Amino acid sequence: MPRATLSASLFIATIVLHGCSGDLVAPDSIIEDPGAEAFLDRVDKVCGKLAIGNQPLSYLLDVNGNDTYFIDESSKFYFGKVDQATFADDINSFYPTGTNQAALDCIVAQLGEN
Repeated sequence: MPRATLSASLFIATIVLHGCSGDLVAPDSIIEDPGAEAFLDRVDKVCGKLAIGNQPLSYLLDVNGNDTYFIDESSKFYFGKVDQATFADDINSFYPTGTNQAALDCIVAQLGEN
């Protein structure tokens, strides 16, 4: 399934699950932003085997997964709505396994590739 379709589905699900709290990235923003699409694709390709929590990043980015938190937080980070420290704190709080650092470092490195 194309990444744009994946992103649209996950963001719509996020809005439905979390409501309009004001801190979500609008679905249209990522769908219409080729840079955001490239960022998520790069994270999947380069970092996909690394784990956040107990799941590889490729699973968290997969359309078959029902966990939209990672996509939402990664998108907020891409769009500059949260800084690197906040992004890491948010991810580590939601997925508190103590083994996220390698994946977080890889994600941050992909943002620098824009």
